[in-house]
Amino acid sequence: MDSAVPDKSGLRGELLAARTLLTTEDVRRAAAALADEALGLPELAAAGTVAAYVSVGREPGTRALIEALRARGVRVLLPVLLPDNDLDWSAYEGAGQLVRARLGLLEPSGPRLGPDAVLEADAVLLPGLAVDERGMRLGRGGGSYDRVLARLARAGADPALVVLLYAHEVVARVPEEPHDHPVRAAVTPGGVRRFPAP
Repeated sequence: MDSAVPDKSGLRGELLAARTLLTTEDVRRAAAALADEALGLPELAAAGTVAAYVSVGREPGTRALIEALRARGVRVLLPVLLPDNDLDWSAYEGAGQLVRARLGLLEPSGPRLGPDAVLEADAVLLPGLAVDERGMRLGRGGGSYDRVLARLARAGADPALVVLLYAHEVVARVPEEPHDHPVRAAVTPGGVRRFPAP
């Protein structure tokens, strides 16, 4: 690995530390702007099904976005973390059906659709800590979304992959491993950044 590229754990630590400096108001304003930017994406405008996630803590906020997608008539799938860190999916039926789960996550309480339900998605909204100019995403390190992306690749599915971040999390370079998959776009509260196809 290039010595100019920080290691994944070090970069994760720096980015998570930066998020702790955000105030509740910073997070609220960013979530509203992020939803506005994301809703303008052609990939989401044309989508019948979107796989998303419920943000927690100081992650870039997704609740307004998933509610707006649902109001548009989009079928929104939300992840359910399995004991082995893989993801099952359930349809979003509104904020009232979200329940607290392990690791502080919020998950839908409805019927489980199975890990392959993500194959039905026209777009997949991914959490992350950073993305670089090549579209390589740095996740939190649990491997859940690596499994999702591998499942999509094995099935030949090609949904739009979009990572949701704060503006300062679009960086020059993130460490990359052979199993990493690039994203098509990053949405931040300040706008959309598109990446070349691999």
